[in-house]
Amino acid sequence: MPEFDLSLLIIVALVIIGLAIFFSFFPFMLWISAQASGVRVGIFTLVAMRLRRVIPSRIVNPQIKASKAGLGLNINQLESHFLAGGNVDRVVNALIAAERANIELGFERAAAIDLAGRDVLQAVQMSVNPRVIETPMVSAVARDGIEVKVKARVTVRANIDRLVGGAGEDTIIARIGEGIVTTVGSSDTHKDVLENPDMISRTVLSKGLDSGTAFEILSIDIADVDVGKNIGANLQTEQAEADKRIAQAKAEERRAMAVAQEQEMKARVVEMKAKVVEAESQVPLAMSDALRQGKLGVMDYMNLKNIESDTQMRSSFGKIQDDNTNDQE
Repeated sequence: MPEFDLSLLIIVALVIIGLAIFFSFFPFMLWISAQASGVRVGIFTLVAMRLRRVIPSRIVNPQIKASKAGLGLNINQLESHFLAGGNVDRVVNALIAAERANIELGFERAAAIDLAGRDVLQAVQMSVNPRVIETPMVSAVARDGIEVKVKARVTVRANIDRLVGGAGEDTIIARIGEGIVTTVGSSDTHKDVLENPDMISRTVLSKGLDSGTAFEILSIDIADVDVGKNIGANLQTEQAEADKRIAQAKAEERRAMAVAQEQEMKARVVEMKAKVVEAESQVPLAMSDALRQGKLGVMDYMNLKNIESDTQMRSSFGKIQDDNTNDQE
């Protein structure tokens, strides 16, 4: 009796395992759901999907949804998009949303948008419900040198035809910032911008900034306008300070050159004095040599001494007179 029970349990376990393996390759429940929904797909087609490493539910459930929406898609289209790495369910949802919104969108275009890495469902939703993009604070300077800070809100909707290969939101924001800087920079004073902020919207919107992008700009609204620093005055102050430093450097250079020239002149005077002393030291030797050779007589020597004494006396008299004059003053 125990042996019969054990063999029966083994048979039941094998049957259960076999059924699990069988139903894993033959998804009868999914096939029944498809047949009940009016989607004609064979059971062996689902088995072939298993062999191609395609999850049947990822194909059949979107096919049921598309069939109920009347899209007219077939299994091969959905399976090929799945094998290409696309999101079949998102593409089908986008096609249903586009049909409800009367937006012309075919399966091939939707599949291309999805494979390009863009959210095709979000693009369709944005075509129906435009999106508002808020730019960061853009700093620009008017002609009078006053800084103006502007923040804008851009209302855009997706352009289905340019989603593949079109530029994204970053390009829109960069172009809006460039237009703000150009408009403010061409204004004579910052007061013109503060009085007429819609001037920025009109100028920027007229430039066609949405060309080559995946969006269509509907409106540009100025959200905030603030007055910043006096950039012109700051630049002039910095320029004056730089000119001052340059002038000081040139003056210091001239002073150094003057000091160098003065030192050079002093060195020359010292050199000349040294030469004079050296020449004076040679005078007694020359006189003694002249006396020995008879070129200079005794009377000539005495006359020379008298002249020297007279010169010293006159010099002393002149010095005493200068001292008395200084005392009287």
